[in-house]
Amino acid sequence: MSPWAPYRSGCRWPVGFAMYSPPAKPDLDSREHIECFVDRFYANVLADKQLAPIFLDVAAIDLAVHLPHIKNYWCKLLLGDKAYGRHTMNIHRNVHAKFPFTRIEFDRWLHLFKQVAENNFSGVKTDRAIQIASSIAMNMDVSLNKKT
Repeated sequence: MSPWAPYRSGCRWPVGFAMYSPPAKPDLDSREHIECFVDRFYANVLADKQLAPIFLDVAAIDLAVHLPHIKNYWCKLLLGDKAYGRHTMNIHRNVHAKFPFTRIEFDRWLHLFKQVAENNFSGVKTDRAIQIASSIAMNMDVSLNKKT
């Protein structure tokens, strides 16, 4: 009998052979995963033709200072960590005064956020992060652009 005979029927696998399944995506359920997410997200933001100038030229962020704050912020929101104590809205009001954000910028930011989250992570905390990011984008747009 040919060694390939069992496979011709399509119903048997060789002993010890496991079908390939891609590794499961991690959830945003630890500081390590959140830090990885933030690093990937900011790599995309800073490569984006629409958003990069806002972050680099208008806000003039120093990544060595900014990224730890953002990582602490998301750890606070997703894990309950207490390390973040800044007022996010005031920081964005200062940037908005220099460059008025529109719905277009918030939509782009949210698109990149979802893209990085969904392509690299999966789970309850990841879904929660996307919900929070959606609320952040909407609330900032409404708050910064409200008609007085």
